[in-house]
Amino acid sequence: MKRSQLIKQLSAHGAFLLREGSGHSIYQLGHNKTQVPRHTEIVDELARKICKDLGIPFVR
Repeated sequence: MKRSQLIKQLSAHGAFLLREGSGHSIYQLGHNKTQVPRHTEIVDELARKICKDLGIPFVR
């Protein structure tokens, strides 16, 4: 999955960028936070885990 697709999905469900790190971006939805790596491609299993951390349904 492309990082840009994942970011669009997170934003569409209300998650927002909390801060930028050197290798990851931190997104938050409610009290839940998760890290999104700064790679162009993100493995589907990792994208699924990021969505699960925030309580967002995973759509490929």
